[in-house]
Amino acid sequence: MVQITGLFVYPVKSCRGISLEQVELGPRGFLHDREFLVVDGTGSFLTQRTVPELAMVRIALSDSDLILNHATVGELRVPFDNVEKRRGAGAPRKVRIFNDEVLADDGGDEAAEWFTAALQQTCRLVQTGASYVRSVPPDEIAPAHRPSQGPEISFTDAFPTLLTSEASLADLNARLPKPLPMDRFRPNIVVRGCGPYEEDSWSTIRTGNVVFACATPNLRCVITTIDQQTGMRDGSEPLRTLATYRRAPDASAVMFGQYLVHSGAGKLCVGDALEVESVQPIEKNSLK
Repeated sequence: MVQITGLFVYPVKSCRGISLEQVELGPRGFLHDREFLVVDGTGSFLTQRTVPELAMVRIALSDSDLILNHATVGELRVPFDNVEKRRGAGAPRKVRIFNDEVLADDGGDEAAEWFTAALQQTCRLVQTGASYVRSVPPDEIAPAHRPSQGPEISFTDAFPTLLTSEASLADLNARLPKPLPMDRFRPNIVVRGCGPYEEDSWSTIRTGNVVFACATPNLRCVITTIDQQTGMRDGSEPLRTLATYRRAPDASAVMFGQYLVHSGAGKLCVGDALEVESVQPIEKNSLK
């Protein structure tokens, strides 16, 4: 039986994640996942790819606030739903994330000053809001599940939800000089009860009223080489080892985990069973 063993949200893109016992699914994925984004002085998004120190920003959630914490800057609370309570927050700001230009609610001057001090560069915090519109291009989704219009997404890289498996990590760790924790891959859902990389063959999976379509493998980047507890780059692993046996079909990148697109609403809980409803030919994700 495939079972959920971990659920994670990352309220501020590229900052520390939060482990939860249950999560609620909204239109864009897990509630509060990648709801906030740090941008530089030009409005361009920042991630650990260029600012590894983001990993050192610890996150907590209350009923009304995003709670930020950093060893040298201390704690700051940012109201979730009331932009008017944020000093200096004006009209929605135009920001850039990858090739998308979107409107996002401003996090206010206090949050901007806090992140500027924590990261030692000019930046601001923004949030998805009423003016925010971003979706997955349909042609990035596997043909079997390709919709006429792609699903909405928050400030995630590409898709609403990312799944990884304990068996795949165990197989990778058996090949590495030094084993790595799952947080290097920043998943939303972690499962056990399947074989290594068996998730490559899944087409649709279900838990309760929620059905997930497996959209495409996750092509991994340099963030996997950053220690999420120290914010420091830790050599070239796991990318070097993954490149020996987990290359994408076009050999452009390495794969670990599956991006999911969901239909239906509800909650997911640690311990829930996942039913594999349908599979796809492994050739779709064949390795080189």
